[in-house]
Amino acid sequence: MAKLVFAMNQSLDGYVDHDRIGPPSPTLFRHFIEEAQQQVGSIYGRRMYEIMRYWDEDHPEWDAAEHAFAAAWRKQEKWVVSSSLKSVSPNARLVEGDLERVIRLTIESTNM
Repeated sequence: MAKLVFAMNQSLDGYVDHDRIGPPSPTLFRHFIEEAQQQVGSIYGRRMYEIMRYWDEDHPEWDAAEHAFAAAWRKQEKWVVSSSLKSVSPNARLVEGDLERVIRLTIESTNM
């Protein structure tokens, strides 16, 4: 049976601006890489999914840590809950209805 772990990343003001703040420290980024490598899947809302799609394509300026995070993120199953998106990348599933049912069916069919 799969184990569901609830985790949430949120700024104190609810605003995300990677350009202004910059990347996390190497220590914090290593934590995120290790977490992503252990996860089977993640649930996203539209806005966070659109931000995270950055990791779908390699960028020539990336270092080894960024490539490691991208590989772990791409490997995960992704469920995107949105009523406004019409499509998602091939490594994600768009969920417009019963999220629990969709995740249960996915887990049962793939023996996660």
